Order: sequence, then structure tokens, then C-alpha cells
Amino acid sequence: MTSASSFAADKPEEACGVFGILAPGEDVAKLTYFGLFALQHRGQESAGIAVLNGEKHTLHKEMGLVSQVFGEKLLEQLQGQLAVGHTRYSTTGSSRQVNAQPVVSRTRLGSVVLAHNGNLVNADQLREELLAREHTLLATTDSEEIVHAIGEAVDDGDDWISGTIRALKRCSGAFSLVIGVPGALLGTRDPNGVRPLVIGRLDGRYVLASETCALSIIGARYERDVEPGELVEITEAGLTSHRWATPDPKLCIFEMIYFARPDSRMNAESLYTYRERLGEILAAESPVEADIVIPIPDSGTPAAIGFARRLGIPFQQGLIKNHYVGRTFIQPTQSMREAGIKMKLNPLPDVIEGKRVVMVDDSIVRGTTSRKIVQALRDSGAAEVHMRISSPPVTHPCFYGIDTDSQDQLIAATKSVEEIARHIGVDSLAYLSIDGMLEATGTSGNNFCTACFTGNYPIAIPDRIRRTKLMLEQQPVAT
Repeated sequence: MTSASSFAADKPEEACGVFGILAPGEDVAKLTYFGLFALQHRGQESAGIAVLNGEKHTLHKEMGLVSQVFGEKLLEQLQGQLAVGHTRYSTTGSSRQVNAQPVVSRTRLGSVVLAHNGNLVNADQLREELLAREHTLLATTDSEEIVHAIGEAVDDGDDWISGTIRALKRCSGAFSLVIGVPGALLGTRDPNGVRPLVIGRLDGRYVLASETCALSIIGARYERDVEPGELVEITEAGLTSHRWATPDPKLCIFEMIYFARPDSRMNAESLYTYRERLGEILAAESPVEADIVIPIPDSGTPAAIGFARRLGIPFQQGLIKNHYVGRTFIQPTQSMREAGIKMKLNPLPDVIEGKRVVMVDDSIVRGTTSRKIVQALRDSGAAEVHMRISSPPVTHPCFYGIDTDSQDQLIAATKSVEEIARHIGVDSLAYLSIDGMLEATGTSGNNFCTACFTGNYPIAIPDRIRRTKLMLEQQPVAT
């Protein structure tokens, strides 16, 4: 049966959250704490904050949620002019405290601290280059490699800006970085801007964050995005922009569909509004006769509302989510695990019984959880169960900072839509089209990475890395 942990595993796992602020005289650690608290959905594995005071740094990071890692007394000890924070879900490097972030390197110009959201596809090559120059790498993350590459450039004679740019040009893959150096806060995105990074203002001070929800929680105002291939340098004198690479925007479309919080803003609107629009287009593409529309909470709720509104079918909450499952260190017994999905989602029989139900969700990855939920709805008396998905079928793994299964574990890579419908036990199943997904953005579809749906990877993946996840890719026949 499906446990709370396997419920999470049936979704693409989160990217990481980064935050930074330069505000001499302010409680930068506490502001960073609240910023990370708002970004907790992007990673629940570890959290950390580093503060810089001149050339020296103070760092605290541990495994656990932001609220578990930091308390009032600890935050009071983190005094400095700027702070860099991180909340992590591991995509490169194992789940150990040594891999928690921010990561630090000491240079001839003082300490540099770095928080990273994304994934390098040339991490092995970069690691070999650094080890050849006798760098001591304690962790197994690409983030540590980036900070050491910056330190190496600075120790070779570069200043912070030229050294950072020199290091960035050695990196291939997805990276949104917040970097603290003596007297300056730096922020950058890879040339494709696969992962988000925004700039805010708080009482004249600049703030960097993965999403706008982290600005709102501290009362900061959104200014703009850090552009792909841009390095912003924030000092007490203001913000300076350095263009270090030609931009070719390819924002991860799953940020808009699922990862980012619905109250965060992208393309001048909340993602809640975008997700409602996904549901409306899905309804137009794949209507169904039914009595009620219910979401898989919480991520499927906006699309379910849009779907119901477009077809004039009542929207109801047929599944209640326990938001605190997975936030305890007490593990369930085997018999509790066998209780299945009710640990995470509990059906409401008085809402469902005798009804033709349309269940709306944002994605299906492996199908294991969907099957359990469908059975739970039937056990609660549903007359029919139909499923509508507000994204296209996930057929390819991600190499850019989202933890997905290898391709042979992705149900849509091995089964047709009809076969998936039979597997999960629904009366009908339909996915949103790729065109519909891109139409909903209201922008050029060329500005997004859609590799998990199409297999078109905007950043080249080395063959050795491809083979670790693209299990179904045709191999050349030996001659």
C-alpha cells in the first residue's frame, strides 16, 4: 500500500530554494529565515544560513525543516551585513549533512558562501579539474565544485566579479546561484535560466530569492527577474548588472505547473491564475460528463477549479489532505503503512457516494499513488471515476535539478494513455496537450524547457549521464 513517503515519490521531487539579502544594520539572519520558510516547499531535507561580516563568515546548516534547524537563540548568533540561505532537496550528492548548503570557500580576499538551485551536467569533469589542482572537496555536490571554482579564480588573481564569471563559464547545466562575498551579494542564472531567481527591494535594500513568495513574507517588493546569463552585483551603492553569457531563455515549465508556490508570480501573474487557465484549456480539450470535479490537493486545486468552471460542473473537495504527514520523525508501523493513502489523503464518502467524479491533478509520474486514490474513491461509493491531468505525459527524466525516476520507471514512457487508464483503474483519462500547456503561458512557447514531455533537452547531456536515466533510448547497433 502507498505510504506518505511513496505518495511524495509519485511526484517529481522539488528543486531547492535560495535566498540572499545585503542589509547592514538589519537582522539579516532572521529575514533569511523567513525567506527560507516561504521556500520550504522547494526542499524539506536540509536548511542553512551563512552570514558575512567583512571577510569572515558564520555558518549554520543541518538536516531538517527550516523551523527545526533554526531557533531564536541560534539566529541571534548569526550576525553580519549580508546573509545567504538555502533549503535543499538533493539532486546531486547524497542526503547527508555534509551536502547541506550554503557551501563555503576561503580565498585570499576572504570567504565566499554560495547557495545553488539546479544541477550541473558536467559536474564529473569539473570535479576532476579541481582535484587535479589539489582542492579538498568534502561533499559530493556540484554546488561545492562551483564555490571552489570561484575560489580558485580569485586565488589566481581575479577580483570577485571576474573570478565568478570565469568560474561560471566552466559550468554547464542549470544553476541559479546566490553568492555572498565581502561587501557584496551576487546573483546569477545559467544562460538558459532553467531555474528561477528574482530581485526584490526592502526599504531600499536588495533581496534575491527563488520565488516572489519569499519576498512577500518579509514585505519586500518584486523588482524583476535575474536574467539568464546575467550576474547582478549588489553593494551598499546599489545594483550593477554584468552580462556574462548570451541568453537563450528556457525556464522549466514544471516550475509553473507544479513546483513554485501558487502565490508566487511569473510572467506578471500569480501561478494560481496560470494553473486555473491550464484547467480551463484541459476542459476544452477533454470534456467529460460528470456530477462533480474534485482536485488532488493541494497542487491540483487551481486546475480543478478552472476545469469545473469551463464545463459548468460543481467543484467540491472530495479528498482532504493531511498537511503534516512527513513532518514527524516518528515512523509508522507496518500495519499503519498498509492503511495506505489515507495517511496523506482521506476521501469524503458523503461527497463522493453515487457521483460521477472527475479527479484533476497536475501530473502522473509512476501511477502508483493515482491507482490507490482511484480505489479509495470507488471504495467511498463513486459511480464513475475519470481523471484529467493538467500537464502532458511525463516521458523523460530531468537532468537539470528535479529528481525524477529513470525513464523506464515513468509510466507514460512505457504505456499508452489507454493502458495507463486501465492500470490506475479509471473510466477515462486525458492529459493536457503540449500546445495547450504553452498556450496558457501567454508567451512564446520557445522560452520554456519542456524536456520531461518531449525529450528535447536545451542543454546537451553527456552520454555517460544520459545512460543513467534514459533507459529506453535507442542504442546504436554495433557494426
